[in-house]
Amino acid sequence: MPLVKTAHTKEPSAGVLLDAVRETLDEYQANDIVCLDVTARTALADFMVIASGRSRMHVGALRDHLLRRLKELGAGRVQVEGGARCDWVLIDGGGVWINLFHPEIREFYNLEKLWSPEAPAD
Repeated sequence: MPLVKTAHTKEPSAGVLLDAVRETLDEYQANDIVCLDVTARTALADFMVIASGRSRMHVGALRDHLLRRLKELGAGRVQVEGGARCDWVLIDGGGVWINLFHPEIREFYNLEKLWSPEAPAD
C-alpha cells in the first residue's frame, strides 16, 4: 500500500493574524479598536485586540466575520467563548486574542488598563 502524503499547512504568524483581524474589524465597522502587544505579560499570545460593537447583534456579526477570516487564513486552533449573549466574546486565535464587547460591558471590565504595559505584572 503506498504512503499517502498529507499537506502540512503552516499556521499563520501572529503578525499576519493581527493584520487580518484589524482589517476585518475596520471593514465591519467595529468601534474603539485597541491592539496590545502582550508578549511581556504572557507566553500564550503575542497580541490582544479589544473592540466594541454597537449592539449585541453587531458583536455577533463581528465574531462570525472574524471566525470566517481566521479559517480562510488557516488558523487551526481557534476557540470561542461567550458567544451566547454577545455581551463579551473572546476568540483565541492562537497568537492573537480578540475580545469583542458590548460597550457597557467593555467599560466595566476595562481590559485595556488590566493588560496595558504600564499595569503591574503578577
